[in-house]
Amino acid sequence: MKSMRALVVFTAVVVWGGSARAENWAQWRGPAFNGSSAETGLPASFSKTENMAWVCPLPGRAGATPIVWDDSIFISSADSKSKDLLALCINRKDGKVRWQRVIAPAADRRPLNGPNNNMCAPSPVTDGKTAWFLYGTGDLAAFDFEGNQIWARNLQKDLGSFAIMWGYGSSPLLYKDKLYIQLLQCNTQVYATGPDRNKPRDSFLLAVDPKTGKDLWKSVRPSDAVGETLESYSTPIPYESAERPEILLLGANYLSGHNPENGAEYWRCDGFNSGKQPDLRIVPSPVSAAGMHFIAAPKRRNPSLAVKAGGSGNITETHSAWKLGKENSPDVCTPLVYKDMLYVLDGGGDKRNVLCLDPKTGAQKWIGQLPGNQTYWVSLTAADGRMYCINEGGQVVVLAAGDEFKLLATVPLGDSICYSSIAIAQKQLFIRTGQNLYCVGK
Repeated sequence: MKSMRALVVFTAVVVWGGSARAENWAQWRGPAFNGSSAETGLPASFSKTENMAWVCPLPGRAGATPIVWDDSIFISSADSKSKDLLALCINRKDGKVRWQRVIAPAADRRPLNGPNNNMCAPSPVTDGKTAWFLYGTGDLAAFDFEGNQIWARNLQKDLGSFAIMWGYGSSPLLYKDKLYIQLLQCNTQVYATGPDRNKPRDSFLLAVDPKTGKDLWKSVRPSDAVGETLESYSTPIPYESAERPEILLLGANYLSGHNPENGAEYWRCDGFNSGKQPDLRIVPSPVSAAGMHFIAAPKRRNPSLAVKAGGSGNITETHSAWKLGKENSPDVCTPLVYKDMLYVLDGGGDKRNVLCLDPKTGAQKWIGQLPGNQTYWVSLTAADGRMYCINEGGQVVVLAAGDEFKLLATVPLGDSICYSSIAIAQKQLFIRTGQNLYCVGK
């Protein structure tokens, strides 16, 4: 796992400026960009009264994951009453709101494209000095830890209105000295709003100066996909090997690796939409382990695919390694890598299965079914030998990360609707429900 060890090292040193203290959760998929944390000392059991440090009421629900740096927690939220889009900072020690800022008032908010969706799906990101917030409206803003706005802009006003059916949901990526934003969208006006809705549009990777908010470059990412398949809700993920660093983009029939300096494409791979179907938008993000990139196929209609890292050009024939049958491919949940194993959660339908796989070969170690009859929209997270997730109705599930499927606990927090993955930092769990933020731990 040379490449994964390199990724963990560069994450700690480059992205976070060399912090040697307890781990933070500075972006959506955590310190290693794979859903895992090296944090220990988490409570073996908890409930609303046991090992619950505090509960903070939130102004509204959202899919954005809490972002944690030392004693600061950053939350994106929609106000359920005013409909304003909000940025919040919460004190990790006592759960009190330090500051709350209106990013976009209700009058500026774009219409929702789904009954349970809102414009707060992207998670914030931080480097320990600044926190960046992105919303489905295209509003992007930077704040210092005291709540002072450093800069703000609207990407739709600057780059054109978004054309994506269920509302923009990709989280920003902070890597080295750039803020990366992915927009893989329909190339027509079908789902767009605004005066430019009839204009053709490109999909692209955008690099923004995190200090000023100004564009550094925009790299167009072409695709031969059509219709809804052009749309992606995944998040760009960095990958480092001995050969070079890359930014991975997933969507529109392809996984592709890009130069972090200018966005130029090194390689691309297809093979997970064999029929070139027009309605296969992608939701999960890619994940890397053991020199492999894992792609979750969209809508469970095709097998998921493991791709060998590296290469140039179209690497579909040369680098495709193994496949996971479509009956166990996740539609929404991004896979987890923890302690050299790959965990895949298919949280929808009647199955709600978790698979433990060897990332190098795809060999199945075990499979188990999660309890309850509600959908799991979130992605698995893991630390201290355990895995965590929460279903739509607010039931938290704790699993053993080991040689067999073992359900350790179920915790009914309620407060539906729950779309936010659980964050792990500072020996605590941060669980966002439809109404509250729970801090589990001492």
